[in-house]
Amino acid sequence: MAEISYFYCLKHGITAYFKVHPVNILTMRRKHNKKLFIIDTNVLLHDYKCIYNFEENDIIIPIVVLEELDKFKRGNDLINFHAREFTRELDKLSGDMLLTQNIPLGENLGNMHIETGKDFSEKVSQSFPERTADHRILAIADYVCSTNKNTTVVLITKDINLRMKAKSLGIMAQDYENDKVANIDDLYKGIRVLEGVGPELISKLYEQPEGVKASDFNLETNLTGHHFYIMRNNGSSALAHYNPSSKILSRVIKQNTYGIDPRNAEQTFAIEALTNPDIQLVSLTGKAGTGKTLLALAAALQQYKRYKQIFLARPIVPLANRDLGFLPGDVKEKMDPYMQPLYDNLTVIKHKFSHQSPEFMRINDMVKEDKLVITPLAYIRGRSLSNIFFIVDEAQNLTPHEIKTIITRAGEGTKMIFTGDIEQIDSPYLDIASNGLSYLSDKMKDQDLFAHVNLVKGERSFLAELASRIL
Repeated sequence: MAEISYFYCLKHGITAYFKVHPVNILTMRRKHNKKLFIIDTNVLLHDYKCIYNFEENDIIIPIVVLEELDKFKRGNDLINFHAREFTRELDKLSGDMLLTQNIPLGENLGNMHIETGKDFSEKVSQSFPERTADHRILAIADYVCSTNKNTTVVLITKDINLRMKAKSLGIMAQDYENDKVANIDDLYKGIRVLEGVGPELISKLYEQPEGVKASDFNLETNLTGHHFYIMRNNGSSALAHYNPSSKILSRVIKQNTYGIDPRNAEQTFAIEALTNPDIQLVSLTGKAGTGKTLLALAAALQQYKRYKQIFLARPIVPLANRDLGFLPGDVKEKMDPYMQPLYDNLTVIKHKFSHQSPEFMRINDMVKEDKLVITPLAYIRGRSLSNIFFIVDEAQNLTPHEIKTIITRAGEGTKMIFTGDIEQIDSPYLDIASNGLSYLSDKMKDQDLFAHVNLVKGERSFLAELASRIL
């Protein structure tokens, strides 16, 4: 039986004894060691519900952050949506309480309050005389550290330069890592090469179109999710797909998809995933020129009868972090430079057919009738996504929360495709481990309705492949 400890206290001349279970002692000790986390604007724009991810530790929101969020509240992009949602969340949490008070975040969570602006200390003032938003946040962080000397204070920001500034002032600073992939070196590729497979088993795959039991190949007994295999034995080889529902391995054959022929094993697997009705969610990664977007669009056109509409969208990352308003023209003219790569892929497919062919004319008709829609991702939010083939290009520029927001809008009969190059990220606050595309493939890899393929070889041209590999 666990030992019971007794404590007493003397208050107002009255001695009282309290019986405390060891678990409660640990809880008291844990609360005594609570940390203070100061949250930067970019973290809230990245994940507006991040305040619930700091366990029992307390959270401080600098008032400067509310000022910055106010600048983001207007607009159709997901970042604007996050700014508005956090403000609503803050209003709901505070109710009739003042934001300068400690506001409870929930059971087993800490408290939160807004810290108003503080004078620059001599150290901050001499280091950063300009009173920018970042420097005002540093002034608040410096004040919190000086008034909480027995508490660990950490500034959480996705701005690496602000982290360096904070550390230069002696303030602990960290990235927001709640949704980062733990080990990027082991990131799921979707494809496994099996060497030394018995030639009789490879022959079975060719002879039995219905497939072969996975147990015959000595695969993992607890294998889950869709997986692709390259099986080799001296001169014989086969491409295979594992179906988690039937636990069958079946051969994957190269198939022409709306005029596009796969040029390597990875592209063959990608087409299998894109055209398999059992797979509702697909992610394709790979460097530029590997055919990610082209294959997804060709697969969508191949299945045009199965879906009500085809949406091809991409997030807008303004050039040099400037707003789109500085570009000339109306909304369509402003967006065209960002959408042009998608139109280029559509043109490649159209050129596979003569102008009089049914396939060529079908594409033109689908565009005219809004059956094939190419649009910025922000314009998709709020629309019904039932029975849609939905392709999200450049998904590496999305946050994990944005990926979740998009997928949770999927209705009945919808198939979602996310493509991108996780090594070519345009957002200053995302990296190879924290972007939404890496997060998606890592978290969904064992799910029965998901498939992932990492495309390796560039097929755009020998010159493009050479430049991608060497330069």
